[in-house]
Amino acid sequence: MAESFHEEEVLGKAYDSRLMRRLLTYLRPYQRIVVLALIAIFFYGLLQAVPPYLMKVEVDRYLDPTHHAQLPKFLAGFLSPNPVVGILQIAFALFLPSVVLTFLLEFGQDFAMQFVGQKVMYDLRNQIFAHLQRLELGFYDRNPVGRMVTRVTTDVDVMNDLFASGVVAIFGDIFTLLSILAVMLKVNWELALLTFSVLPAIAVVTMWFRKAVRESYRRIRVAIARINAYLQEHLSGMAVLQLFNREDRSYREFESINRVHMEAYKDSILAYGLFFPTVEFLGVMAVAIILYYGGLRSLHGTVTVGTAIAFIQYSQRFFRPIQDLSDKYNILQAAMASAERIFKLLDAPVTITDSERPLALPQPEAPALAAVASHDGHVQGNGDRAAGARLEFRNVGFAYDATHRVVEDVNFTIEPGETVAVVGHTGAGKTTLTSLLLRYYEVQEGEILLDGIDIRQLRLADLRRNFGLVPQDSFLFSGTIASNIRLGTGPGMEPIGDVEVREAARQVNALGFIENLPAVFNEPVKERGVTLSVGQKQLLCFARALAHQPRILILDEATSSVDPQTEYLIREALRRMLENRTALVIAHRLSTIQNASKIVVMHKGRVREIGTHQELLDRRGLYFKLYQLQYKDQEIRTRE
Repeated sequence: MAESFHEEEVLGKAYDSRLMRRLLTYLRPYQRIVVLALIAIFFYGLLQAVPPYLMKVEVDRYLDPTHHAQLPKFLAGFLSPNPVVGILQIAFALFLPSVVLTFLLEFGQDFAMQFVGQKVMYDLRNQIFAHLQRLELGFYDRNPVGRMVTRVTTDVDVMNDLFASGVVAIFGDIFTLLSILAVMLKVNWELALLTFSVLPAIAVVTMWFRKAVRESYRRIRVAIARINAYLQEHLSGMAVLQLFNREDRSYREFESINRVHMEAYKDSILAYGLFFPTVEFLGVMAVAIILYYGGLRSLHGTVTVGTAIAFIQYSQRFFRPIQDLSDKYNILQAAMASAERIFKLLDAPVTITDSERPLALPQPEAPALAAVASHDGHVQGNGDRAAGARLEFRNVGFAYDATHRVVEDVNFTIEPGETVAVVGHTGAGKTTLTSLLLRYYEVQEGEILLDGIDIRQLRLADLRRNFGLVPQDSFLFSGTIASNIRLGTGPGMEPIGDVEVREAARQVNALGFIENLPAVFNEPVKERGVTLSVGQKQLLCFARALAHQPRILILDEATSSVDPQTEYLIREALRRMLENRTALVIAHRLSTIQNASKIVVMHKGRVREIGTHQELLDRRGLYFKLYQLQYKDQEIRTRE
């Protein structure tokens, strides 16, 4: 968790050319829109210098009786010498750029870049989610889920701010500053230099502002990370929290974390509250200087009244982009930090991929799970079963880290249609075998063969569509009962129809409780199936595993959360379903182990014994000791 907070603390540089070049590649599909937005913002910046200049022309030519200055050459052909007509023409020209064109250009560039920002955000989120689905499970062992959610949501939102109101808006402010600067120097360079005399003070204030906001922004990000982590942990464990009467203490802890966030935001508000009025104050100082110096020069006839009035307006327009640029600096810095984190995630290597020349796995013809109505009205299977497959673990070795090998030199074979149970103490490597078989993790030593083909030579989709998995911890997705059972439908597979869904539920004895639900198979399933009991969720996982007729079933302590009566019903259903189907069972229930074709006994990552239940008991070895410790009481209870 500390590593996660540290990652949020690092802000990096305000501008990183390497990151920016990579970010700009996301604009390529929309480069025409971006170019149009840049053209609009360019002309918008130029137009900001027009109204004060037209005001200068009107005052000097038509309103100041002492000067009646000559019109500029480029306007002489357009403006009438008649004061009434000329003023009307200038008023119309002033209205056109300051209202109509400015509105159209600002709306056009803002709408275009907001559109592009949303498109980029959409593309980025799709890319990140697609990449997350391809990463091995070991990546999620090392990285908290909350961090990944932050990357897809908060950090991508910052990218939207960058493209929608950052990059192009910065160009707009720069164009505005340059156009005003050029006109001011052209009209009167002395007054222009006087206006710029407050820039050093603005530079100092801006540097302080950036430093203060940078620090407060860093603290805000860390506080948000702590709030998210605390909420995720305590909301997930709410039942335990309430059981141990931890509500008051948890509230105080959360209040402390939340206060840190509030104080950081207050500092940010203070920085903004001081910066913008200070820049306004310095802008007013510039106006005061112009009024004093311009007024004196006007009395002596060296500066026209129109020029002084124009410079007052220019000074007001000149300092507004400076304020905006300082604010855009924070957007740019946040974007660089978010981009660093996003690209770090996207650059995480995908270690489990299809081979360059994947081999085809022959698929036996197996009808989908069909059903017919019997004379008593119940739905029964038609007797067709998916053909089994041959599995072989050959000198398999694996370690999650370099210091501890979880599986070492594992050798055993599962013949087609055979049910093999794997037993052993916790940490013996049983579940790791199933993870290697499904290529959640890659085999580091040896090989696993499916029908004589190394599983690494198969396409992942082809490999995994042969398996049906029932894990110990039932996981249901938001949706309906039917959509969760149909979850096994994958690319290149026949869709699972309503008849098959119903038949799968019947064969695992889940039909009874489903038909008692108000909406039956369309009953909504909320997050993680919170409205269902543990046993009901387990039954749905069984139905999900069987619905798409897998050739191989993996049961990872799948009946550990089911009551004995439900387990008996499932065992009867599995006895039918396992015909002509290979099964790998990791179980703590003696009933499941006794029915296995053979038992593989693991200890400290190695296979110690292989044989049937009775054969292993007769050897009086490791399995016999395990039986005495773990299974004998189950056998006594069963007999009773």
